[in-house]
Amino acid sequence: MEESVTAEQLRARGNALFQAGDHAAALAAYTEALSLSEAPSERAVLHRNRAACYLKLEDYTKAEADATKAIAVDGRDVKALFRRSQALQQLGRMDQAVSDLQRCLSLEPRNKAFQEALRALGSSMHEKMKALSCTDSKVEQMFQILLDLEEKDVDKKQKAAQNLIVLAREEAGAEKIFQSDGVRLLMQLLDTAKADLMLAALRTLVGLCSGHRSRTTAILAELGAPRLAAVLGVEHEQVSLAACNLLHVMFDSLKEGLQKDFRGKEDAVVLDSSKDLKLLIKHLLELLVLEGASAHGRDNALNLLIKVVPRKSPKETNNSLSLWVIDQGLKKILEVGSTVCGSSGSLPVTENSRMSTSVLLSKLYEDLKCDAERENFHRLCEDYVRSWFEGHELPGKLRAIQTVSCLLQGPSDAGNRVLELEGIMDSVLSLCASVCEAHQLVAVEALIHAADKAKRASFITANGVNLLKEIYKHSERDSIRIRALVGLCKLGSAGGTDFSMKQFAEGSTMKLAKQCRKCQGGVCGGQGSNAGHVPAGQGAYQELWDGHPGTREMCWSSYDHEEPDPQMLELAKYAKQHIPEQHPKDKPEFVKRRVRKLLTAGVVSALACMVKSENPALTSSCRELISRVFLALVEEAEDRGGVVAQGGGKALIPLSLEGTEVGQTKAAQALAKITITSNPEMAFPGERIYEVVRPLVSLLHLQRTGLENFEGLMALTNLAGISERLRQKILKERAVPMIEGYMFEEHELIRLAATECMCNMAMSKEVQEMFLAEGSDRLKLMVLYSGEEDEKLQRAASGTLAMLTTLHPPICKRIPQVTVHWLEILQALLLSPSAELQHRGAVVVMNMMAAAREVAEQLIASEMLEILSVLAKDKDKPRVAQAAQESLAHAVAYGLIKPNPGLA
Repeated sequence: MEESVTAEQLRARGNALFQAGDHAAALAAYTEALSLSEAPSERAVLHRNRAACYLKLEDYTKAEADATKAIAVDGRDVKALFRRSQALQQLGRMDQAVSDLQRCLSLEPRNKAFQEALRALGSSMHEKMKALSCTDSKVEQMFQILLDLEEKDVDKKQKAAQNLIVLAREEAGAEKIFQSDGVRLLMQLLDTAKADLMLAALRTLVGLCSGHRSRTTAILAELGAPRLAAVLGVEHEQVSLAACNLLHVMFDSLKEGLQKDFRGKEDAVVLDSSKDLKLLIKHLLELLVLEGASAHGRDNALNLLIKVVPRKSPKETNNSLSLWVIDQGLKKILEVGSTVCGSSGSLPVTENSRMSTSVLLSKLYEDLKCDAERENFHRLCEDYVRSWFEGHELPGKLRAIQTVSCLLQGPSDAGNRVLELEGIMDSVLSLCASVCEAHQLVAVEALIHAADKAKRASFITANGVNLLKEIYKHSERDSIRIRALVGLCKLGSAGGTDFSMKQFAEGSTMKLAKQCRKCQGGVCGGQGSNAGHVPAGQGAYQELWDGHPGTREMCWSSYDHEEPDPQMLELAKYAKQHIPEQHPKDKPEFVKRRVRKLLTAGVVSALACMVKSENPALTSSCRELISRVFLALVEEAEDRGGVVAQGGGKALIPLSLEGTEVGQTKAAQALAKITITSNPEMAFPGERIYEVVRPLVSLLHLQRTGLENFEGLMALTNLAGISERLRQKILKERAVPMIEGYMFEEHELIRLAATECMCNMAMSKEVQEMFLAEGSDRLKLMVLYSGEEDEKLQRAASGTLAMLTTLHPPICKRIPQVTVHWLEILQALLLSPSAELQHRGAVVVMNMMAAAREVAEQLIASEMLEILSVLAKDKDKPRVAQAAQESLAHAVAYGLIKPNPGLA
């Protein structure tokens, strides 16, 4: 047994590693030594040494913190003072850096390194002051040019505006503009109402506010939230977008103040940011219902609310902002969603406004944490719909029905609740027969969204199908005819994957498919040529290939299918219960054919563009659907290269990190499939390969399926074999305990995959140390697995032993201690009919012979000598023979056996 390592030995090891340039390993050694040290003076030296490591690793905040701890013990520690001054200089705190350097010089006046550092720092500060004084005049000059109404030189003004924007992007320049009364001057530019000057002002303000909470608070106080909201609502689209960007930056800076523990001077001048946040949100909500606001300004306000109000992650516990918005502004949001285009007195909206409203409502609803909060949301929605439906005649009913459509597209639970209010469904059906096309369009839209639920589809089939058919046959507007056709398709597919639940007769379904092909150009948004190549499947609802992701999912059979238990089927038949039937076109051969045609049509590029875009319509549910599609696309190994080439690999990474848990898992599984069969360095070039690790590790969690566990392990095995940096990333994600856990799995393939993954991870020094940890059975398990009957498992385990004994010799001494069967297992490896197993066994024995004389004695005292002597002469297996010869050479060197002249 090895003696325990002392703090002094660890410090010496850290010093050696630091001198060798391995700063991360040195840091680990010093940190471990700290855990064993109690004397303040010893701890101070270790903190000082850690500060040196952090400086090399460019983690200046931690370097300053460790140096400060050393100085607290000994205020005359010049090394710690010098290192802290270096860290402070990198953190931009020049005055404190100078103070530390001056202290160093007072302690060691003749130290040339300190003298030179202070001279260089003084020179640097002088240059900065000179640049700032020069900047002062430049800022003043730029504002003079921009505010000079008589200046006619357009190029000169554009250059001044661009210089101002560039200057604001640098911290020193931004602070100089702010200190030079820049906010007041920028406000004057905004008040000119000239688009180019307003854009310059807004983009400069973005630079001033980015990442700086105190400046943001001051700018908001001077400009005022009403002014910013007014600029957001202007008719000029670029100005509105620039204002949206500024407000987003301001929100980020203010919200950071609520989440981050600020240090230094800035914190002293900033009050609570929550009031400013609510003030801005209040004016955004008011902008939604402001009649004078532009349509794109309203859309920008909705998109901004989507980004800044809901929690970024369920791990955040505070959803008070969402609750406040629901209480203060849900009615205002629904006002936009209920707007009927073209009606008198309606708010100006774009074609995207209602979808953005649905997304915002969905995000707010998803952010609620308990039934009481959700019940309040439902009550507010129901009250709003009733307020329009009751006592407002036809225009009010239209607004109510439009609200229902909006809710069904967003938080469908809320939409279903209001749809069940008395009179709503009857009004929808009656308006479908209206002679007014605008009224008809509103009603058909609501009917389509209502038909998404199977329980309601049967009611609509009985009452609304004939109406939709009549609308399709007789309406003169293509938009209405297409919507009616979509409604019929949804009703036809209401049975889902259950072929027995056919809403229409098969002949009617085929006729419907033909009508869809006729209209495919209009329905598919101009991409009908691709849709025309797709076989019917699932009732041939071809118009939905691009228009409705949910039906597309069903067509690709990328939803999870559970095979029913045969015994349960027999019981169901006996009890005369309904038994679902699979559609004939959902058999694997049809699905594979459809996927191939879609791949040829460039579907991966289209999906990648969807993921890349920041469209608010890309909700968590939509991302899940896209993840399911990608998983279906990479099912066949031969298709994976094409998916990667079209940008599928890049698109899957964000899908695996954001969205629903199911969506993230599906995307991670698709990444695993690609990583298993492709060269990961080509599939995920550059830094992207490191982003793949976390999604793959997520597949190892216990709640994942066995297949997901297996594919995650296989993919991580490939990554772990590439580089030490990737192995460190896997370690950082805490994957090793999970990999180790699966080595005990009963399923032989999962157990094998985990062992192979551990084999590659064993190339990392940290993992090697784990095999020597006290009380650990890791090494014992590897030795025992090397004696298993499963040859593949034997190969993986013995390969791990060969790796460990080669890279970390202390393990050689531990092997005889972990199990009494170790000698028997090694002999079995050497006598195996498999040359590969023989070689791995020979390498382990060779390493153990080289490690220590006492281990070699145990090996030679057994039948191992005879086995090695035979293998050393085997010319058919040169690698095995060479390892055996080296083992015997070690035995000769120890004096355990006499040299054999017959050996080469």
